[in-house]
Amino acid sequence: MTRIPATLVLADGAQFEGYAAGYLPTPGVTTGEFVFNTALSGYQEIITDPSYAGQIITFTYPHIGNYGVNPLDEEAQRPWCAGVVTRDLSDLPSNWRSVGPLEGFLVQHRVPAIVGIDTRRLTRHLRRHGALPGAFGHADRVTVAEAARTARGTDGTDLVSRVTTREAYQHGDGARHVVALDYGIKTTMVHQLARRFRVTVVPATFDAEDIRALAPDGLFLSNGPGDPAALDAQVRVLDQLIGTLPIFGICLGHQLLARSLGATTYKLPFGHHGSNHPVKDLSTGRVEITAQNHNYAVAADSLGRSEVSHVNLNDGVVEGIVAADLGCFSVQYHPEAGPGPHDARYLFERFEALLGHGVREVQ
Repeated sequence: MTRIPATLVLADGAQFEGYAAGYLPTPGVTTGEFVFNTALSGYQEIITDPSYAGQIITFTYPHIGNYGVNPLDEEAQRPWCAGVVTRDLSDLPSNWRSVGPLEGFLVQHRVPAIVGIDTRRLTRHLRRHGALPGAFGHADRVTVAEAARTARGTDGTDLVSRVTTREAYQHGDGARHVVALDYGIKTTMVHQLARRFRVTVVPATFDAEDIRALAPDGLFLSNGPGDPAALDAQVRVLDQLIGTLPIFGICLGHQLLARSLGATTYKLPFGHHGSNHPVKDLSTGRVEITAQNHNYAVAADSLGRSEVSHVNLNDGVVEGIVAADLGCFSVQYHPEAGPGPHDARYLFERFEALLGHGVREVQ
């Protein structure tokens, strides 16, 4: 396949050469915050994860697209990432589940990509300097460099309003009713909840009275994109609900719950994006392998009314908190794991048990 030459430029001036792929935008430049993901498979789930809104995903695995795409692996109705970077993009998928090539999927959903990049060099640069805004595209080098210079990261940005559902919807038919606040919820999360509960997924704009009016037995706080410090309105909603019903949060939901409980958050240098992070459950001593996708974390020295329940064994980052007397708990990683291991799916059972016992018996 003949491809058009393209350039990738980071905000600090670092430049990389490659070729345009996927959707070719006009005038030929895409901007966003560059991050890298170390998963070896699951590229479709990663690309369609709403938590990547505003970001450009660099795949460290050099060859993606080899098993194609299919509707069952989509985590949202459309990708929200700004773009994709890879060393090699397969144009000949081979898998019985495939309904087409990854590049066709990117074109269909207007996601630009750049291929032929030395992703090992780019990843090492991002590890050394942190996640960086930048640009790529098939426009001339000066245009791409200027776009990189003015590109924005995710700091201080509310991206939840971009990805949340516009209308409430329901799944499942369980005896207990759970309201799920959609900050950018993954489809696999909805499926895991619907296996156990009757679930009403509601927009992130719902206030406390809207939620109470649905008479839930529990509240679920989903994953999502962007900086939790930019979401004061969502935190104020949780301020009014904590202690009145069981609450379980994942990823951004974990960060917002922690903020409501008095903690602060900060940005990690290059985030956790991958499917093999070791996490220790401090209540059992058990170590689980987890899927992760986040740039922000909860400060361990600021927990307020909660305590650490899980910790990352790579770098000591807080991976979970619990406030037993208030009936709420949360984790930074993804127990629904799409893609990734299923070690942590017991947390959905823990939430189910909490709904059966009341807000003061979370453990």
